[in-house]
Amino acid sequence: MDKWVRRAAAGMALTTVIAAGCSSTVKAKGSASSGSSASEPTYTVGVLTDLTGPGSNTGDTTEEGIKAGVGVAQEDGYRIKYVMADTGTSLSGVLTAAKTLVEQDHVLAVIQISVVGFGAASYLASQNIPVIGADVDGPEWLTDRNMFSSFGFQDYTKVQTTYGLVMKKLGITTIGGVAYGIEPASYDVVKSWAASAQLAGIKVGYLNTQLPFGDTNMGPVALQMKSKGVNGMYTGVVSSTSFALAAALQQQGVKFKGLMATGYGGDLTGGGPGASHIAQGLYFLSGYEPMEMHTAATQKFATALSRYAGVKGDPTLSEYLGYTAIDALVAGLKVAGPNPTQASLINAMLGITNFDPAGLWGGRTTSFALAGRGETAGGDNCTWITQYKGTSFHLVPGLDPQCGTLVPGKSV
Repeated sequence: MDKWVRRAAAGMALTTVIAAGCSSTVKAKGSASSGSSASEPTYTVGVLTDLTGPGSNTGDTTEEGIKAGVGVAQEDGYRIKYVMADTGTSLSGVLTAAKTLVEQDHVLAVIQISVVGFGAASYLASQNIPVIGADVDGPEWLTDRNMFSSFGFQDYTKVQTTYGLVMKKLGITTIGGVAYGIEPASYDVVKSWAASAQLAGIKVGYLNTQLPFGDTNMGPVALQMKSKGVNGMYTGVVSSTSFALAAALQQQGVKFKGLMATGYGGDLTGGGPGASHIAQGLYFLSGYEPMEMHTAATQKFATALSRYAGVKGDPTLSEYLGYTAIDALVAGLKVAGPNPTQASLINAMLGITNFDPAGLWGGRTTSFALAGRGETAGGDNCTWITQYKGTSFHLVPGLDPQCGTLVPGKSV
């Protein structure tokens, strides 16, 4: 389904827009549930995400995941109001948006799902603001005591066996990888994939970790990959770049196994015109259980997306991240009690050691404590893989999930 149709179906109410340099904030209340009570406290949070700029390729669906999470939270007796804040996918924009949330909207916490979130990390830490969201941008999630990732605390500089095992099972013998030079998580994870490939006996034919953010001119890259005999690629970039590279390789007649970090589910439309044709036979990674597993957790997520956000079909990555971030917030509120301060919410979150994001890790958990961050990626170094065939995604036997271990002393 086209993402603009999805957003219209969600009935987004843009009630107040405040221009602030490169960013803007959009205020909206979460949906009320029949089980809520006017006597229940309302918790106001800010959502810091990439609604415009190159990151909007995936970030512009974050609000649907937030709506689904807020709806489920209200079923559990927690009333949450959220304020949307646009980073503009720029370092100046993310800082301006963060300051607006803290100094004008006076939010209790910030939900951060942004590829440039590291640009506001120092400010939010200095203000002692709880930040809940996704470790997809930089290393601040590993060190800042106010930050809590429902995506797990991955140290992207560390090497794990998981990636090499995936590539080995798919029959890849020579890998090529691309990443953005501005985003630490992007270039570190691609280097980590390359190192994992080598440990599995796979040759690294081409590695480019200096792409401009959002670049879609992939013809020269495809030619270089072809000349190096690449038959598998890993992309640590947004969907538009990934699909542009896949299309360029196809035009060059390269037979390859594509491993796409983004593009699963609703993000397929972010690949641009013809994405569903380009995607035929490609493999897509997910940090959570794919909806095709039909577990109790995925079915609950699907129901929440439909009921509270009007979204049908497979979710986007940002919808997963928004949904699980609200689940993490509620976990913290349950420990902190009914009248938390920012400091008491941070302390409560630090005490949670067995968080399974909305059940979407299949019982695997992460700890929000500072100790041990970066020792695993997600739950038990696991990733889930689907393959796109025809008009839908399909599970891959033996790869849902593929788990591994960190390689002691190995980093990039």
